[in-house]
This record gives sequence, C-alpha cells and structure tokens, in this order.
Amino acid sequence: MSQTAVNKQLKKHARTAHEMCDEVPLDIHVHQLRHEQLQTTMVYIDITIEQELKALATLEDENDKKVSKKWKNGKGGLAEFCGVKSMKK
Repeated sequence: MSQTAVNKQLKKHARTAHEMCDEVPLDIHVHQLRHEQLQTTMVYIDITIEQELKALATLEDENDKKVSKKWKNGKGGLAEFCGVKSMKK
C-alpha cells in the first residue's frame, strides 16, 4: 500500500472518529500514531554505530564517482539511453 493510500484511508477514518470524539484530529497523519509505550517507539529511532557504518558502506566511494554515467553522453543523453525520442528541436 502506498503512503498516499495509507494517508487517504487514515484521513477517511479520522473524519468518522472525529464525529464520535472531537479529540481525534482531522489532519491526522501516520507519524502521529505510536505504540502505547514511548519506549517501544524509541527503539525505532535509535540507530546503532553498526547500522550507521553499514548504511555508509553502501554509498559510492571516490572511484565510483569517477566512472562516467552511461546516460550522460553527447548522443542525446538520458532520452537516447532510455530509447525515447528527444523533445528538443
């Protein structure tokens, strides 16, 4: 389910809930929902050094940055690479 679809459903049900309890905000979004215990929610936002290093390892290194991109060429660029006619006249 996409983020847009989740937000649409959430707002739909928030309107219904707001009719029964005016404390339910009409402009609710998913980030306002959390577990009953704050400590449970905190687990999801705590990033360990190991997780940070693993994420950083997926980034391009200096050698990767020197490799030319296949779609960056003088023959039409991305449109040519994707097999789409260029709209330039």
